[in-house]
Amino acid sequence: MTAATPAAALLDAHGVTKSFRGGDGGEIRVLDGVDLAVAPGEMVAVVGASGSGKSTLLHVLGALERPSTGRVTIGGEDVSAADDEALSAIRNRRVGFVFQFHHLLKEFSALENVMMPLRIAGTELRVARERATWLLERVGLSARASHRPSEMSGGEQQRTAVARALATSPSVILADEPSGNLDHHTAESLHDLLAGLVHDLGLGVVVVTHNRSLAARANRVLLLADGRLADTTGIEGAV
Repeated sequence: MTAATPAAALLDAHGVTKSFRGGDGGEIRVLDGVDLAVAPGEMVAVVGASGSGKSTLLHVLGALERPSTGRVTIGGEDVSAADDEALSAIRNRRVGFVFQFHHLLKEFSALENVMMPLRIAGTELRVARERATWLLERVGLSARASHRPSEMSGGEQQRTAVARALATSPSVILADEPSGNLDHHTAESLHDLLAGLVHDLGLGVVVVTHNRSLAARANRVLLLADGRLADTTGIEGAV
């Protein structure tokens, strides 16, 4: 239960702050000196009250937003100082995102949805199809490859979204309430899948969740409060 050292980390945030301007023009500081290092094969769960900035944290960690101050590195690449083009390339190559709502393209099959990031990245059609086919097999959906989202259950759609997040072989997965829209049994199946992928593929995963079962599978449980992260691993009632 030790934090990764920056040298070994797939994802490293140091001294990260993020501020916004309020309606009155004043500063609202959502993140206030966040430090976080995630090692290969490690899942970190982030918990906290609604409105505490958990989604903002994921956006900054995943290079969807720039920190106001501080540094974020992904796979050793400093995203804080990267220009927009380099930032987009790092994000598309090194980070996979899984959200509460799967955001699959409804007019495309499961296979086509998983292929999409690869095709956008310029991967040859044959290679993209082989990779997507393998990923759907890995998440237990080989039989659903030709099905569109409307023909799949909620759990199957979310598994497809997980496969899509893995399409470009990212080193880091960021998940925002990935099982928040699923029933208990389906959520447990998804939790098992995520934990297995972390172990088998050596991913670094940060997951925002209110789900105690998912948090219990994490190597560390961190509480985001007042803009800072505190380790609550093993503390009863922390989630």
